[in-house]
Amino acid sequence: MKAGYLQFKPELLKPDDNTEKVKHLINSFTNEFDLLVLPELANSGYLFTSVDEAIRVSETVGTGIFSKMLAEIAQKRNVWIVSGLCERAGDKLFNSAVLVSPKGEFKTYRKTHLFLEEKLWFSPGNTGLNVFEINGKFGNVKLGIMICFDWIFPEAARTLALNGAQIIAHPSNLVLSYCQQAMFTRAVENRVFTITANRTGTEKNGNKELYFTGKSVIVDPKGNYLSTAPQADEFIDVVEIEPKNSLNKQVTSMNNIFDDRRTELYK
Repeated sequence: MKAGYLQFKPELLKPDDNTEKVKHLINSFTNEFDLLVLPELANSGYLFTSVDEAIRVSETVGTGIFSKMLAEIAQKRNVWIVSGLCERAGDKLFNSAVLVSPKGEFKTYRKTHLFLEEKLWFSPGNTGLNVFEINGKFGNVKLGIMICFDWIFPEAARTLALNGAQIIAHPSNLVLSYCQQAMFTRAVENRVFTITANRTGTEKNGNKELYFTGKSVIVDPKGNYLSTAPQADEFIDVVEIEPKNSLNKQVTSMNNIFDDRRTELYK
């Protein structure tokens, strides 16, 4: 299976520009891929100063311009895409990620653990930590999704792994300095592939400013870094992975990361 990420700099409050940028970047990438992961809030940028700003750049899954662009690419290239999205659902906003199928169909995950001022704009995710089945010439593969700050809660990745995830797609807008190193642990402790698609650049809005750390990574179930992006550049990388390797939960001939758990003592 060919799986990878698109690392880029979304433009704050410019969903039309971001839609065209992502379309151009993916269409300019001529290598084949089966699964591509994009950053968190890829349609909108991150550094809001009000709910009104977030509402203005949000869209309904499947009907907004960014969603339609992703579906068009997924159908045209017969691929799966995971992307962060500023989602509007009724009178609520969610920091979400969509899984887009080669048929242009959508599944949605809403961020469980909101970070800092995200709590001012977004409702807490209500989808739970679900695992989706994707398929193609690579066979049938189970894919879990978590978003950015979800990584710091080991329960998130563990729940996905216990629910059968072989790959964890991880759209991110990372500002802390240690997630990329920590994904080694998330991959190893769950024996899964992880794909962290981070954004790059500095974002300013009024007197607020954030710098994003780039360095998107793909890590295999034994902790090998299969890909690491530059810190500042926009970058696409795709690597060959074997999802079946995630099914082996043996650390030694006598140790299984799931069977050896002693949940009665985890109080």
